[in-house]
Amino acid sequence: MNYPLSEKYNTPALMAKIMGPNPLKLEEELLRSHEIPVGATVCDLGSGQGLTSVFLAKEYGFKVYAADLWSDPEENRAFFASLGLTEEQIISVKADAIALPFAQDFFDAVVSADSYNYFGRDPAYLDAHLLPFVKPAGLIYITVPGMKRDMHNKLPPELLLSWTPEQLDYLHDTAYWKNIVSRCKGADVLCVEEMESNEEVWADWLRQENPYAVGDRKAMEAGGGRYLNFIRIVLKKHSA
Repeated sequence: MNYPLSEKYNTPALMAKIMGPNPLKLEEELLRSHEIPVGATVCDLGSGQGLTSVFLAKEYGFKVYAADLWSDPEENRAFFASLGLTEEQIISVKADAIALPFAQDFFDAVVSADSYNYFGRDPAYLDAHLLPFVKPAGLIYITVPGMKRDMHNKLPPELLLSWTPEQLDYLHDTAYWKNIVSRCKGADVLCVEEMESNEEVWADWLRQENPYAVGDRKAMEAGGGRYLNFIRIVLKKHSA
């Protein structure tokens, strides 16, 4: 697919901030035909160094809370300000995904790119830790890295060139994720499907000189990408 919004951010300085396969292209595909209104209050859950939060604020007109446990909020605020964004548009918050520091029914929507697989594999996560902060009828858009087919009982040697079995345990297929999110009692599952953007987003990441990107090249250059995909998950909280 084409990525007209993401291409605006294709500069060396901004791409140096990505922490994995291009999260902007992932979000652009994730939010294709989205139903979040302009001006909505949105949580960017697992926002990293804030590039996805900038993207959500600038390209979609959301008021964004950039929530991440590992990034420095002060550095993110300086980054946001350097791009002309104010705290009326974007707020950086240090937050653990299983202990979010927000009021009940605070967000119109939650968007999470390439992080939900670290904390959302617990089937109880949505009901216990995320939905309480989403307004009735609010939307949740998630993209996670995955496998075309779960193969943890016999991992391909190509993948083991870059990752340990423990690291690969974070990656699962669409059937796995359908099973996880379908156990949610407080929201309807609108879709769990494979995305188109696997090759493009990996290519952008592997061009970086980040040591993690350099390490990932071994598996991908050996053909490991044919086992991998990204998965789109969309849920809608019950209205009452």
